[in-house]
Amino acid sequence: MGYIQMKIRVSKRASAGIGALLTMMAATPALADSTTDFGKVSVTLGGFLAMESVYRSRSETADIGSTYSGVPFGNAPTAHMSELRGTARQSRLSLLAQGDVDSDTHLTGYYEMDFLAGPQTANSNQSNSFSPRIRNIYATISWDSLGLEVLAGQNWSLVTANTHGISPRNELVPATIEAQYVVGYNWARQPQIRVTKNWNKEFWAAVSVENPQTTFAGNAAAASGVSVTNVHVGASQIDNTVNVSLNHIPDIVGKLAWEPILGGAQPLHMEVYGIYRSFYDRVNVAAVNGLGLPASIGNANRDGGGVGGSITWAAIPKVIDLQATAMTGTGIGRYGSGSLPDVTFRPDGTLAPVQETTFLGGITWHTTPALDLYVYGGEEGEKRKTYVTGAVTSGLGSPTLSLAGCLVEGGGCSPNLQNESQVTGGFWWKAYQGKFGQVRLGAQASYIHLSAFSGAGGVRPTTDDTMIFTSIRYYPF
Repeated sequence: MGYIQMKIRVSKRASAGIGALLTMMAATPALADSTTDFGKVSVTLGGFLAMESVYRSRSETADIGSTYSGVPFGNAPTAHMSELRGTARQSRLSLLAQGDVDSDTHLTGYYEMDFLAGPQTANSNQSNSFSPRIRNIYATISWDSLGLEVLAGQNWSLVTANTHGISPRNELVPATIEAQYVVGYNWARQPQIRVTKNWNKEFWAAVSVENPQTTFAGNAAAASGVSVTNVHVGASQIDNTVNVSLNHIPDIVGKLAWEPILGGAQPLHMEVYGIYRSFYDRVNVAAVNGLGLPASIGNANRDGGGVGGSITWAAIPKVIDLQATAMTGTGIGRYGSGSLPDVTFRPDGTLAPVQETTFLGGITWHTTPALDLYVYGGEEGEKRKTYVTGAVTSGLGSPTLSLAGCLVEGGGCSPNLQNESQVTGGFWWKAYQGKFGQVRLGAQASYIHLSAFSGAGGVRPTTDDTMIFTSIRYYPF
């Protein structure tokens, strides 16, 4: 949902105090309904204060953002227990600073935060002291005459669909209360350097170099005598209880977008993109190993990537909006809301990117200026990727894996997920809009279904979860 904003203009003489001013604003956002003019640099406040709740039919022990791939199977006690949580952690604050170097050159700085970080000391027992986190923080410089913009900092990945052009703060974000959005939605928020060129604000091209990370499949052991190093525990400025993947080549995304002029308007936005990824581990092959390989130790690189696209259409302007996105490729799991794995392991210890396809469709109905209704349906699925070494089958989705325990509470169960699908819908109602800002009320219902790859005896465990979300948000700016 968009922000209600207040603008404050700041002169160059006051530039030395901008840092202090922004710090004070972040700590205590002003609620004044006013605009103060100081000069050529404008600072815009945005955000909302939220009181929200979530009910799940199966306990994920999660806050307002679900762990879709973590819905428990029948063997877990939590699969037979529901959960209810109240939370204010999705409350948000943004600061937008804009200035013109001259009539052709424009500078922008943007910072956006919420409170969905989960440090080790945070809990819900008494103080509920969860810490702020970066959502986006970046700067851009643009030149009108060149149709060129350069962005540096943390922002939505170029993989994320846009509503207009290829420009920041125009991302097509699902209208859900759920902070993990919808299965099938492709996105990330991460450090990057991006260059965008537009022609008459009708056609755009962009390339982005982005921070890499890798997610790994479980039950993917290498052959005996082969060991791998693919993650390492965090050190300086990274939580020392978190394993971080080892990467040395960035993700590279290229995108094209087109908004044809139809009847004097641009109701259609279409885009296609491609992504290149590189995966990296270190393999140690002992002198005696299950593959009969010569002893060796060294680093191994494997490539992955995919293609995707989206289309948004104002089918009935200001009344009905339609959207669809899709992506397919190898090693693209971390870019889906369902968080399926990027890679598994070959018996020789090298990484093997997994084939995946995602899809999301949605419709938004602006029934009145005060009431929006929305429905989304999405799916993410992976293909089996296995390797046979003698009598042992390894990799993702081994058909010899014993999964009978998934059907019995207390049983052993480590399935590999093959498919996630979800349907969700809800509404947003502007209950109040006036000089004191805006109050919005929302509710959302969601159903998700998970299927594992079949194992020994054809056993194929499934699970599901029904979720209900509510939200009260105050937009003061």
